[in-house]
Amino acid sequence: MLAEYTGFFSRASLGAFGFRWLHILAGITWIGLLYFFNVVQVPAYAQFEAEPHKEIGGKARLIAIDKVTRKALWWFRWAAVGTFLTGIMITGIVKDYFKTGLTDAAGAEINWGRLPQNIGISTGMLLGTIMLLNVWGVIWRNQKVVLANAANVLAGGEANPDAPAAGRKAVMASRQNLIFSVAMLFFMVYKAHLVGASAITPLSSGNLATYWIISLLVIGILELNCLGLLPWKTAANKGLNKLYDGPGVRNPLITAGVVWAIFLVLTEVLFQV
Repeated sequence: MLAEYTGFFSRASLGAFGFRWLHILAGITWIGLLYFFNVVQVPAYAQFEAEPHKEIGGKARLIAIDKVTRKALWWFRWAAVGTFLTGIMITGIVKDYFKTGLTDAAGAEINWGRLPQNIGISTGMLLGTIMLLNVWGVIWRNQKVVLANAANVLAGGEANPDAPAAGRKAVMASRQNLIFSVAMLFFMVYKAHLVGASAITPLSSGNLATYWIISLLVIGILELNCLGLLPWKTAANKGLNKLYDGPGVRNPLITAGVVWAIFLVLTEVLFQV
């Protein structure tokens, strides 16, 4: 009876529907809060200490960090974990998730790593994993310093001189995640919605190598930059850090569009039949 069961809790249904639903639900929470932090919170908090109410605004900012940001960060970091784990569950529970059963002219099974639909989802998974590591390894680690400083100052203690630097590192990683998120979401729907012969036509060795070399260079340079490992480190408006700075959130949003456009061009040029 169980072998014939095809309801919600069957393997096929959980993989194709159940965990996808949870994956989307967790992803909406994670990326929604990512956009809130970058598009709303950071620009708004910057205005708290502006004249003519700088003194009052400074305290209000600390209260907001302690009460609002603290709670939002809890949901943010655990939604990231939920998104990652449900994504892994989908690939594990769906039978032959990456395989298509396609064969070449000689009857040999086509290597799944050469198929555009699998290359696309693999790129999305790579970006999502990097974003998760940024959340826990950079953003949360540094935001703990900022949160502790806010609580300490509100309690009458001295400000931690390391808090501004920690905040800067967290902002850089957060804005890099914003930049990655547009391309990541593009590739998350790529596997299911790419249609036609291009989806299942394997790439040539040259096109495959070109795609991954350019992709990994773009991803690697941007990630090294947000970690402060390039010559200008975390200095504002220096080198590639200009991608994170400038008026409001304009530069990160433009950069997110440019990075997505790079991947769009790569797929349009290299993945077509």
